[in-house]
Amino acid sequence: MALRQDHPPKYRQIYDAVKAGIVSGVYQRGQRLPSESELGRQFGASRLTVNRALRELQLGGLVERRAGSGTYVSSAVEPGYTFGLLIPELGQTEIFEPICRGMAETELDAPHVLLWGKSPTHSSDIERHAYESCAQWIAKKVSGVFFAPIEYVPHKDAVNQRIVELLTRAGIPVVLIDRDVVPFPGRSPYDLVGIDNRRAAYVLTRHMVDAGCRHLAFIGRPDAAPSCVARSRGFRDALLDAGLEANPKRLYHIDPQDLAGLERVASDPDLDGIICSNDYMAATMMRILEGLSRRVPDDVKVAGFDDVRYASLLSVPLTTIRQPCADLGEAAMRVMAERLRNPSMPARDVLLDFRLIVRESTGGPAAAVASSVEYGTVSTM
Repeated sequence: MALRQDHPPKYRQIYDAVKAGIVSGVYQRGQRLPSESELGRQFGASRLTVNRALRELQLGGLVERRAGSGTYVSSAVEPGYTFGLLIPELGQTEIFEPICRGMAETELDAPHVLLWGKSPTHSSDIERHAYESCAQWIAKKVSGVFFAPIEYVPHKDAVNQRIVELLTRAGIPVVLIDRDVVPFPGRSPYDLVGIDNRRAAYVLTRHMVDAGCRHLAFIGRPDAAPSCVARSRGFRDALLDAGLEANPKRLYHIDPQDLAGLERVASDPDLDGIICSNDYMAATMMRILEGLSRRVPDDVKVAGFDDVRYASLLSVPLTTIRQPCADLGEAAMRVMAERLRNPSMPARDVLLDFRLIVRESTGGPAAAVASSVEYGTVSTM
């Protein structure tokens, strides 16, 4: 399910652009900024809107307004950092919007600005958008880049590797968001902020087993990110530890648009549980099961990942793994700040805890009791 990406209000666009110019050094301390009329023409905004943006900058201590003279960069402003977002799926994958919001709301010791760039209008534009954003941030000589590597493209590994190589060659630090640029279980030489996807899938699968499932399937997409591959490994580990068969034939790689392929999975008469690599796939499977007159959760229990907004609003509310998106954004920003202070520091995995959200799709709150005792990560909603 794609999200509509709303643009910030005009005054905020002006505020962000001027702040970026100040922090990046385009506007030096004591330098006079363009006049209100010039900024109005540049942004297609009224004088009242420009005035509001400049007032916000003044309240933040970034500018000084001198009656009859204009607006000047505050002499107290210290040089800061400019960070670029390279999130090709922003606006298409729901977890990235709150992650980026968490970054934007994080306060650091040094002044900084976060540049969002443009979002691709269609999934087929993701690869081109990734390269364009990479070139844009190199040209702007940003202080660092937050990169969520692309997925669902057959040659994604080569694309992702090329992007980080270009940034590294330009001397720009990279912090990876959610996933690595190399296939699981490989590890690249870049900091990574996310959750332990293998453990999360293990907890979710064990919950399904405790809820009575004995014949489970895992469904992911072809060419998925290493994070999703790790989820399939956690699924297999949990089945083996529970003494159940980890049948490789029930590890599926199917595009969510391939309804016929998903229907073949849902038609398996022995299947009593399905774990999907994300909530969108899970919601699609629930619709297909309904069309086959297989009831959720009585006949087949279903669970997903991410706890997107609509997960609790489905006809049968969805059990899922919730990622702490805002906290991931803040952690990524702090990891970047530490990387800038200590460039030679070894690459780190910064893994935040997740939460298993138990809803009706796996039997509701009663099914959570065994898991909550063992893992302490369960919420019922």
